[in-house]
Amino acid sequence: MSIEEAYRARIAQGALTPDPAQEAVLPALDRVARDLARQPEPQRGGWFRKPKPPEPVQGLYLWGGVGRGKSMLMDLLHDEVEVPKARWHFHAFMQRVHADMNKARARGVDDAIAPVAEDLAGELRFLAFDEMQITDITDAMIVGRLFEKLFELGVTIVTTSNRVPDDLYKDGLNRQLFTPFIDKLKARMEVLELASPTDHRQGRLKGSESWIMPNDSSARAKLDAIWEGLAGNAGGEPLVLQVSGREVTIPEFRNGIARAGFHELCGRPLGAADYLALAEQVKILMIDGIPRLSRSNFNEAKRFVTLVDALYEARTRLVASAAAAPAYLYVEGEGSFEFERTASRLEEMQAEGWGRS
Repeated sequence: MSIEEAYRARIAQGALTPDPAQEAVLPALDRVARDLARQPEPQRGGWFRKPKPPEPVQGLYLWGGVGRGKSMLMDLLHDEVEVPKARWHFHAFMQRVHADMNKARARGVDDAIAPVAEDLAGELRFLAFDEMQITDITDAMIVGRLFEKLFELGVTIVTTSNRVPDDLYKDGLNRQLFTPFIDKLKARMEVLELASPTDHRQGRLKGSESWIMPNDSSARAKLDAIWEGLAGNAGGEPLVLQVSGREVTIPEFRNGIARAGFHELCGRPLGAADYLALAEQVKILMIDGIPRLSRSNFNEAKRFVTLVDALYEARTRLVASAAAAPAYLYVEGEGSFEFERTASRLEEMQAEGWGRS
């Protein structure tokens, strides 16, 4: 089935709404799938020579605003491609790369990027990334050399991003060291903008409760339905945040949406830096089971206030199940008066269209 046929089938099933901007990029997706199907199998090497890697199929860099359908389209392509493949959220992929590089260094390897790239190329021919972003000089230098090596080894890469390639690692430290990679990326990948005026993610939340009461099986079912609508049926992967040399794990993450229970977020000794890192990384946070707050869970309540502040400042959308409405969540005990500000923010965050684009 072609990507366009798969897209039309989703529309017929009622899973998608037609979008001319999405339809405009379908030929490029079909081109990648078609060329991968025609790409010769990697050659076998002899006793004294390595096999010659296949010439990689031109990849695709699909960029545009939040909720325009980039991840959905990439998933359609990934599902239809039948060569060895992998799909990663870019943040999770970089965590794997760092871990594999550390293992290579422990073996005494000088250039740790080369064996990581060779292992990846030995596993797959098609690599799909979601939400490519470069935020620090270490990742900038690793990504440039890793992608170049993967291209040399015949791996085809498709990625989504909220930024045009020329804005990757914008204003970053020593960015001039990274810009040659941007030129190579544009040479190896077709760059397309998904210029839809519609934020489909907000559309899926329209009409849905974002603050679901009370904490019961019905609330859980509603959150499950919202999660599937936003993140897809494939489920999520753990999101591991690196904060001041520590790892903070969020149990479920996909397509920019994270989900965790209240006690996973506020029952652990987390602080502002952890919540800021989370808020910057995700577009929508789903929280299961916010309880009533009081003297008995004062520490959890303080952490929840800090979390809400971080989400509010980052304009991260919140969807949650809770024991009560925000104004009645914390009505007695030390800190209840100060919580009025948090309750006001929670009410504001429920407004339709609230959140960063």
